[in-house]
Amino acid sequence: MAMQEIVTIAIPGAGSWGTALSVLLAGNGHVVRLWGHLPEHVATLDKDRENRHYLPGIAFPPTLQLEAVLAAAVDAADEVLVVVPSHAFREVITALASTVAVDTPLSWATKGFDPDSGGLLSDVVTELLPGHDLAVISGPSFAREVARGLPTAVTVAATSTAHAERIAGYLHNETFRAYTSADLIGVQVGGATKNVMAIAAGIADGLGFGANARAALITRGLAEITRLGVTLGAHAETFVGLAGLGD
Repeated sequence: MAMQEIVTIAIPGAGSWGTALSVLLAGNGHVVRLWGHLPEHVATLDKDRENRHYLPGIAFPPTLQLEAVLAAAVDAADEVLVVVPSHAFREVITALASTVAVDTPLSWATKGFDPDSGGLLSDVVTELLPGHDLAVISGPSFAREVARGLPTAVTVAATSTAHAERIAGYLHNETFRAYTSADLIGVQVGGATKNVMAIAAGIADGLGFGANARAALITRGLAEITRLGVTLGAHAETFVGLAGLGD
């Protein structure tokens, strides 16, 4: 996939994953405005030019800008990529509703369900920010490995093929590949529910149950995740991809 034109991407969420994606995108040459909800934290990031708390030793590229005001971060941005925890997602989307332009595409790299409604995060965005092109980024992606430039592959699912391909193009480089999907529901369900299986697998290992139990847990857990996703409207094949089995 060829590198796209340089764009401005606003990233609300200055934790480990938001910082890692900011480093990746800025390293690809894009202008990135990283916003955090704590002004003192943003000031420290700007002074240190690295996130010493989450990603020590990873220097910020020159095109990574820090913003303490959300409206300033999203002003005239070509894309808004939300990377906050799921419990803060609705609050940030609510704030964006009064600041982001109506024609600005919106994507997120948040995994989880909305704790208020129990619904998908896409439902939250559709409720509060109707009319925007939507995309979700998910897959096996540890923040530090992405920030260090280690090989990583993820899935980008979107409401339109063009939007998915744009996001994939922004992310793509020699060590990071993004595959596109039209299954917005399945990629979200896979990214959220796999954490339940990961915790259960860790518990099984901690109890000394062995590899047999871990394999059974993961395999049967994947079957349950798939049934849940299909019931919600997802495609079964999504769950054997990066956003399901891979994650």
